[in-house]
Amino acid sequence: MILDNLTIIFATVIVSLISMLGLLVLFVREKIMHKILWVLIAFSAGTILGTAYLELLPEALELVGSSEAFIYITIGFVSFFFLERYIYWSHGHSHEIEDAKSALDSRMTRNFAYLNVIGDGIHNFVDGMIIATSFLIDFKVGLAATIAVIFHELPQELGDYGILIYSGFKRNQALIINFMAALTVVLGGVFAIIFLEAVEALSGLLLAFSAGGFIYLAASELIPELQEEKRLSQSLIQFAIFILGIIMIWSLGLFFYE
Repeated sequence: MILDNLTIIFATVIVSLISMLGLLVLFVREKIMHKILWVLIAFSAGTILGTAYLELLPEALELVGSSEAFIYITIGFVSFFFLERYIYWSHGHSHEIEDAKSALDSRMTRNFAYLNVIGDGIHNFVDGMIIATSFLIDFKVGLAATIAVIFHELPQELGDYGILIYSGFKRNQALIINFMAALTVVLGGVFAIIFLEAVEALSGLLLAFSAGGFIYLAASELIPELQEEKRLSQSLIQFAIFILGIIMIWSLGLFFYE
């Protein structure tokens, strides 16, 4: 159990450190940044969908059965919709940096940026709980969940840093604020460790909840971004990267199969 807890802390700290990549917004040309995000979103969609269907969902069904599992999958889907739509309402991916610029042109205040940070913190806390729950069930499930969260966080953190910069914060201030919001991933992991040790029976329900949330992120947020691409050649490349993400999660399951 101690080793599991240390693994969870390590994984959530790694996810938190991704917020430091926001510096790329300042040092990488916008055209190159768009290409990076273009690849990350496609791969993120594949890893998140693969984790939901190939890792989280099977484990949840095994632990709690189909009747309860699908109820909590639905609750997870609806909860993530509410979180993204009504709490973290400035959230986006490939257009997030451009949205930050246009928001500033519309006299965006720092209150807008702070609201984004609060929403990001809540979102990250949930991610930490997902990672912890997954590792406590099975190492390969936790590893898949961590990879999925990482590739989802990469474009998100770049955009969040951009919003802070274009809201008038200095570089070091934006980096510190973004990192503090990212640390809630660790808090979510610690909370889940304590919570699951007290009520271990809920782990299956939390996995089902997480599967529903991941399905929402992939189907309602990431895949629509891919559908914005109108060029056939680029679209096929995106689709191939998307499939590669699914294959990677599937391969992890085979590699760590017991």
